Formats: sequence, structure tokens, C-alpha cells
Amino acid sequence: MALTALPLTAYEYFDVEGELSFQQRQFAETGAQGQDKSQTSIAIEPEIYWESDEGNTSFVFSPFFRWDSLDDDRTHGDVREALLMHYQDNYELRFGVGIVFWGVTESQHLVDVINQTDAVEAVDGEVKLGQPMISMGWEFDESLLDVYLLPYFRERTFSTSDGRLAVPGMGDVDAHYESSHEEFYPDIAARYAVTYDEWDVGLSGFHGTNRDPYFVNNLSNNIAPYYALMTQVGLDVQAIYGDWLWKAEAIRRFSLDSNTAFTGGFEYTYVGVNDGITDLGFLVEYLYDSRGEDAPVAGQNDVFAGLRWVLNDLDGTEFLIGGTVDLDDTDSRTVRLESSGRFSNDWSWTVTGRIFDSNDTSDPVYALRKDDFLEAEISWYF
Repeated sequence: MALTALPLTAYEYFDVEGELSFQQRQFAETGAQGQDKSQTSIAIEPEIYWESDEGNTSFVFSPFFRWDSLDDDRTHGDVREALLMHYQDNYELRFGVGIVFWGVTESQHLVDVINQTDAVEAVDGEVKLGQPMISMGWEFDESLLDVYLLPYFRERTFSTSDGRLAVPGMGDVDAHYESSHEEFYPDIAARYAVTYDEWDVGLSGFHGTNRDPYFVNNLSNNIAPYYALMTQVGLDVQAIYGDWLWKAEAIRRFSLDSNTAFTGGFEYTYVGVNDGITDLGFLVEYLYDSRGEDAPVAGQNDVFAGLRWVLNDLDGTEFLIGGTVDLDDTDSRTVRLESSGRFSNDWSWTVTGRIFDSNDTSDPVYALRKDDFLEAEISWYF
């Protein structure tokens, strides 16, 4: 924030913008612990951007805050970004708090391990907490190398006992760590990405505290998150051949229970449906985890299929509907709807929905069986 007080030269650039969102969730039934069916919230995420007169140094500050009518732990704030970046020749230095995304597949992102999940924000794990970091990136002719030092660990956010979706009650329990340094265990990570003809390939590595918690009984006999150390090697591949987009992610993870996981498939886009301007995409992906039915995740032997309809209109309207089926237990299913568009340059809308179906108490989907919901959100950009 001190940068905002500095006098700007004729060539420096300074900008303030942001997003204010109004969100309403409506659940189909009362929660498994008697939680309410209606959930209203308001979120604001401003962004302050500064750039030096040379154009090779910049700073972005993006705080986030949400007020929620149902869940005290979903009423929360975070610094998504507070990142100073300097670019020189073929390298870039980054220092502060940032968000880094790795991954190419639609149904899940196995290789995405830098940032912690903000689980009270969204059930699909797509929303992340800001991660303190020091990183360096090098750009070569057709490849990129990024290395990261992550000096502080962020615990995953969970709902209170009144909340929905994100393990209700877990937000009130203290976490446990394998390392005696707890959240101050220094993590290291790196990713090398190369482009060759139609292929984009990324090879990544990570060592540090596992972003995915295990769940154990604490001294009070309550379930508590446990963060173990882990080492992970990852591979992500994407290739475009005409109207076909092929993509895959694979990891080998060494932690309390070492495993291999894979997600891969394709998206075929039918351009110009009925000689019009809209496009229709067909998505199919296979999800595998070597731990089988003992895996603490839903995608251990599953198939995801979906349709993406892009209207290509001035308002950017898109629809996605898809579902995942467990091949070991076809009664375990999830369905999702995602749609978005704009009212104007300053206003946009999104409508999302989720259906969860499982009768197996050991299935991770079972915990969400009463959490089918529809969510509508209107956002104003200023």
C-alpha cells in the first residue's frame, strides 16, 4: 500500500479496479447436520496495480473479503495477491503473495500444488488462497523454467457446523502437522514447460507440506486435519489437432500413503453448429488413483463427460453441463452445471449447480449427499 502514496512520474502507471459480487445459494434440502437451505453472501475483491516508468517492475495488491449469512468461517478475508515483479532480459523475479495455477484437464487438477484450496468458497477446489513466495522464472526460445521457495503454509479453510459443503465443523478444530516446524516448513517447487509444434508439455516437482489434509482423531476424539509432508512429481500435456484438444495430467506422490494418479481425455469442438456462430464442445476424461476404493478422493476410477456450449455472442455467454460416474460403484455420481455471461461491460452473471449422489458411507461423495444446490451470482466491475 505504501506504493500508492508515492508520487507518479509522467511515465509510471497506476490503476485501481475490482469486483463486487452478490451471491445466493439455494440447497435442495436441509443439511446432514440440520443446516439451513438458504445461503446469501457478498464479496469484494479490489485490485491495485502499479508499474514503473521503465515498464519492467510492477506491483499488484488484491485483497478479498466475503460476508456470509450462514457460515461464520465463510465470512472471511484473504490477500489473494501482494506481488512485486521485476522483469529483466530473459528472467522474472517475483516476491510476495501470489497465485500460481498448473493444470490442463477439466474435471480435476492433479499437478496444481502451489496454492492452498479456499474450500469455503467453492466445492470444486478451483478457488485458492494467496501463497507467500519467492520465485524466479527464466524464458528460453520455446520453454519456461519457474522455481519457487514457499516459506509459509496456509491451512485449508473449512465451514463451521452451520456451514455447507466444506466438512462442517472442521473450521473449529486445530490442525496437526507431521513437521515440527508446522506451517513454517519451507516448501520448494519447480516447473519446466516446453512447446513443440502442437504439443505443450510441463514437468513439475514439489517438496513440502501436503496441501491436501488427512483427517485423524485428536486428543478430544474429534476429527482434525493432519498435514503431512510430501514429495510430488507431475506431468501435464496438452495437444491441439484441428478441432480436437487432447490433455492429460499425471502425478507420483510420496506421503503418508504414496500413490500414482492420472486424469486424461479430450475435448472435441463442433464449430458453427447448424451453420451458425455457436460452438458445441464434447468433453470426456478418465480419472484414476492407484489407491483404488481406499482413496480419500472421488476420482479413483471414474469417467467424466460433458457438453460445453459457447454462443460466441458479444456477452460471452457459455454453458457447461457434465457429470462424473464411479466405475466401481455406478450409484456414486456427481453432476455440475456452469454458465456465465455479461449484462454489460460492468455487470456479469454466473449460474452454477451441483448434484451429489452416493449410498456408500466410505465414498467421499457420501458426505455431500444432502448438499445439492443451485447458485446464482451477479458481479459489478469497477
